[in-house]
Amino acid sequence: MARFVLIRRTPLPPAECWERLTAWPRHGDRVPFTRVSVVRGTGREAGGVVLARTALGPLRFDDPMEIAELVAPGPGRDGRCLLVKRGDPVHGRAELRVRAAADGGSAALWTEELTVVGLPRLFDPALAQAGRLVFGRVLDHLLTA
Repeated sequence: MARFVLIRRTPLPPAECWERLTAWPRHGDRVPFTRVSVVRGTGREAGGVVLARTALGPLRFDDPMEIAELVAPGPGRDGRCLLVKRGDPVHGRAELRVRAAADGGSAALWTEELTVVGLPRLFDPALAQAGRLVFGRVLDHLLTA
């Protein structure tokens, strides 16, 4: 299983940081050949499903992610969203977290663990590095746009 963690600090207050992090369609803005949409629920509660659909010509795959937990940040409480990847060929989970910073801004944390069916574990370090690059761009875009 490939695992990576991204951390970004932002001057945005926690509520705004959270809104940007959970603006699911905007996640696809920086992932090549991918569109992201909410296909069940509002995308703001447990039980909802977010779908990342990647397509390059005839090559296509879906990455459906069920929202297993979603708690917005509040006074004295971090925001946390746990997404469980239930697709084929991608399995795993992603956790997005927003913490208030002492300076009035926020820290956004993105932790992902994923497995690609049929890809030997030997490739986990390369997969984690690719994840850091791609999802680092997504996170930067969400927090600055």
